[in-house]
Amino acid sequence: MLEDGPLDVLTGDYLAELTLLILGRDRLKDPGLGYAKTFLRQLEDTLGTALERGVRIVTNAGGLNPAGLATAVRALAAKAGLTVSVAHVEGDDLLPRFGPAGALTANAYLGGAGITACLHAGADVVVTGRTTDAALVSGSAAWWFDWAPDAWDPLAGAVAAGHVLECGTQATGGNYAFFREHGDAALRPGFPLAEIAADGSAVITKHPGTGGFVTTGTVTAQLLYETQGPRYAGPDVTARLDTLRLTQEGPDRVRLHGTRGEAPPDTLKVGVTRIGGWRNETVFVLTGLDVPEKAALVRAQLAPALAGIAEARWTLARTDHEDADTEETASALLRLTVRDRSAEAVGRSFTAAGIELALAGYPGFHVTAPPGPAQPYGVFAAEYVPAAEVPHTAVLDDGTRVPVPAPERTAATDPAPAAPTVAAAPSDPDAAPSPAPDSTDGPVRRVPLGRLLGARSGDKGGDANLGVWAPTDEIWHWADHALTTEALRALLPEIGPLAVTRHRLPNLRALNFEIHGLLGDGVAAQHRFDPQAKALGEWFRSRHADVPVRLLPPEVRR
Repeated sequence: MLEDGPLDVLTGDYLAELTLLILGRDRLKDPGLGYAKTFLRQLEDTLGTALERGVRIVTNAGGLNPAGLATAVRALAAKAGLTVSVAHVEGDDLLPRFGPAGALTANAYLGGAGITACLHAGADVVVTGRTTDAALVSGSAAWWFDWAPDAWDPLAGAVAAGHVLECGTQATGGNYAFFREHGDAALRPGFPLAEIAADGSAVITKHPGTGGFVTTGTVTAQLLYETQGPRYAGPDVTARLDTLRLTQEGPDRVRLHGTRGEAPPDTLKVGVTRIGGWRNETVFVLTGLDVPEKAALVRAQLAPALAGIAEARWTLARTDHEDADTEETASALLRLTVRDRSAEAVGRSFTAAGIELALAGYPGFHVTAPPGPAQPYGVFAAEYVPAAEVPHTAVLDDGTRVPVPAPERTAATDPAPAAPTVAAAPSDPDAAPSPAPDSTDGPVRRVPLGRLLGARSGDKGGDANLGVWAPTDEIWHWADHALTTEALRALLPEIGPLAVTRHRLPNLRALNFEIHGLLGDGVAAQHRFDPQAKALGEWFRSRHADVPVRLLPPEVRR
């Protein structure tokens, strides 16, 4: 990014729910840690170039210890003979408030105002703890254009641009549903950048000569990623995702414009992680004939050993093929995952019980790997606190502490919104559904949905989000009516008993589904074999449905 073209601010997003749990465990071992050490290693090779070219660096790699990382950056610069101004943002760490309840980490999601203050004071490098991912970009843009704190529309546009950039190459062809259409360009995507204007609109692009591709499809996919309803609430502004529009302005140039903003909520989300207990697993390989009977045998043999364990979950993945020409493709996988508050219960005694069946179990007994010791797992929960109670502070290079006030104008929110218990109606009343398709609209063919729809999925705590978009108005018109919450349950039986909320985003020709509780206590709990729901969208696209033939690509119609 520093060498391939012009740049004003280079941002780096290092934090996720799982990352904070890992950093929390690091801090238990050494109170001086708690930040992303990989950032320092990257900075060794790039700080001199950034200073030479006048590029500011803004990162949330400070994690649980932004002051510690700021000190380490100064030491790195001194060792390299570089003069650098380093500021940091703090106040997000609320562990004293939540620690007595057993929290390992508790961090409020701050906005970009602290970043703006640090940049106004002349910082070359700004290090934060837990901010929203998009705040790295919106805080930098607010500094560049000197936006007022209540410039809702420009701030909302910058938040949308920041959301597009936050996951790097996911906006330039990475993890993209229609990658096959772009050939070798998908091999090594370049990183995206946003050319932000004074009104908050932006062109999403990349440096010339880098790989990947920027299209309305790649940008739409990222806009849908890990979002919920049309109102994308943040600490500085609530961005209305149902107002923004995308326009392909040229090769690898997508204009993001029209985003409207509203006052932010009067509360801040707090990500709280705890050690939930201990887990272990064994994966048995079942080869050849009688797979269900082999699975039943090993389950019955292990039942006495599992009787005292809090949770034991069996999953049989039928990866085997009949009359297979390799042993691997003749084999199925039976996964046993156990959890307990006691490490001993799921430690050596658990692993021994499985392995001691090696000469007394099903024919062909073996496992994918030797059993290991019990591992701790984490639990993530979202709490909410009044924004005015969080001491958001910019700490300048000379140690000066600049308080960052909470927004003066906010929108009242439920401090702990509950997940719906029934399927919700579309949540954007300003956008009326398109007319129902004509029932005599021609023949249908049963095909995978991915032949005409894109999807991107991810996690929000224990919930999963599934964003689905249509590449044309005709396909959107059909999908808008065909993909109800009831249809989604039929397509994805795993979500049957869960609450599902459906949101419409007509400007993006998209639907966004929130699936409440699919991921249990979040990624760190490893509740599901795909614990962050990263592949949920691809499972959806692989499911077959009756689709009007006229909507199918020519190669699929034939």
